[in-house]
Amino acid sequence: MLTRGRIAEILRYLVAGVVNTLFGFSLYAGMIWLGLDRYVAQAIGYVLGTGFNYFTYSRHVFAGAAPAKLRFALSYAGNYLINLAGLKLASHYLPNPYLAGAVTTMGVVVLNYVVLKRLVFRNHET
Repeated sequence: MLTRGRIAEILRYLVAGVVNTLFGFSLYAGMIWLGLDRYVAQAIGYVLGTGFNYFTYSRHVFAGAAPAKLRFALSYAGNYLINLAGLKLASHYLPNPYLAGAVTTMGVVVLNYVVLKRLVFRNHET
């Protein structure tokens, strides 16, 4: 059941996600524009974006949860592998690296929320 608190949390997650996505995708697109390979650009953008994402999620979305830097890093390592596989699949059908990166990014939004909520930013009493 969705409570007001859960709805507010999901909305905060979506807002933070938009900010995180703009940050990460801007890094990716900028590196593509500079001539980097799409997979290298994704890896660099992902590493730099992970720290930024931890800040937005831990401070603005899951503020009442226990600190979770290691769980966050591990979840983002798994998320990266899923993103990498998604980019490979998307690139097969979408030769434009900007579009392939955008589709890949959007594909993991729900999965990322579930992982962050259930496994990373657990309540203090969990």
